[in-house]
Amino acid sequence: MFLSIKGLAKSFGSNEVLKNIDVNIEKGKVLSIIGPSGSGKTTLLRCLNSLEEPDKGIFTFNDGLTLDFEKKISKQEILKLRQKSGMVFQSYNLFPHKTAFENVTEGPLIVQKRKKAEVKELAEGLLEKVGLKDKMDLYPHQLSGGQQQRVGIARALAMEPELMLFDEPTSALDPELIGEVLTVIKDLARDNWTMVIVTHELQFAGEVSDEVLFMDGGYIVEQGSPEQVLKSPKEVRTQQFLQRILNPA
Repeated sequence: MFLSIKGLAKSFGSNEVLKNIDVNIEKGKVLSIIGPSGSGKTTLLRCLNSLEEPDKGIFTFNDGLTLDFEKKISKQEILKLRQKSGMVFQSYNLFPHKTAFENVTEGPLIVQKRKKAEVKELAEGLLEKVGLKDKMDLYPHQLSGGQQQRVGIARALAMEPELMLFDEPTSALDPELIGEVLTVIKDLARDNWTMVIVTHELQFAGEVSDEVLFMDGGYIVEQGSPEQVLKSPKEVRTQQFLQRILNPA
């Protein structure tokens, strides 16, 4: 087990977005989260690294760190939580005035204060891993959307997180560019990275995931293996969602 979450809740004003979520994230495994818009998928992901602070819930990590969000959480504890994960956003979030190489090296150099030679070697290796070593001196506006997202993945990996979080990493991409990003994520899965992926790519979720979680209305409606959730769902709401996605009118 990498992380156990019990009783996670989050509201924005009177809008209760997450309602008593219990979920376990297994070390070296891929958990995909699917569901309709507004179901709480992205909020759950953002709570995992405290981009959104939960109203309540207990996070217990395998190294002994426990955070109880009904109590006062210190800045140091929040920092520890954030250091555990790397986030890949829908919209790339690259620094526009920095090259691909500089985007990847920024965090290790500035935040982690690592040695320049070490970070240079790391960044070159990661850009090669995502197929972009020949593009390292280009700026984001000179790259396609798929290339920018792959730089975003390399940038998150450069911080050497224990957990990779992906928030619909292909939703901003043209259809022909989606495959190149999904291929990189599949490679990470083969390398046994611990990952949580919010996605609407159901075929990809079926191929890459060890577990799939279906959310609706702020609840986990169903969770299990890809075969169980995507092919033989037990819950009527899951069946309706998949029917709508797979057989649109």
